[in-house]
Amino acid sequence: MKDPHKAVDYILKHARQFADAKAQRVYLEEFRKSKKAILMKASLESALGAQERDAYAHPEYLELLKALEAAVQIEEKLRWDLIAAQARIEIWRSEQANMRADIRNTQ
Repeated sequence: MKDPHKAVDYILKHARQFADAKAQRVYLEEFRKSKKAILMKASLESALGAQERDAYAHPEYLELLKALEAAVQIEEKLRWDLIAAQARIEIWRSEQANMRADIRNTQ
C-alpha cells in the first residue's frame, strides 16, 4: 500500500456502519428474549416447558433468528474489513521503518 491515508479514510468512513451493525446485532439479541416472553405469554399451553417450546418453534421467533444471523454477518464483515485496514497501516509503518533502516545501512 502506498498511501496509508486511504486505509485511515476507510476506517473513518465505515466506523459508523460498523457501529450501526453492532447496535442492530445487540438489539436483536436482547429483543430475542422479549420475543420469547411475548410468544410464551401468547401460548395456549399452561406448562412453562410447553410455552417455551411453542415460543421457540413460532415463525416470528424463527424470523427473528434469521434477522440476527444477517446482522452478525454484516457486523463481522465490517469488523474484518476494519481490521484489514488497520493491518494495512501497520504494514506501511513497517515498510517505512525498513526503508529508513536500509538508508542508514547504506550511508
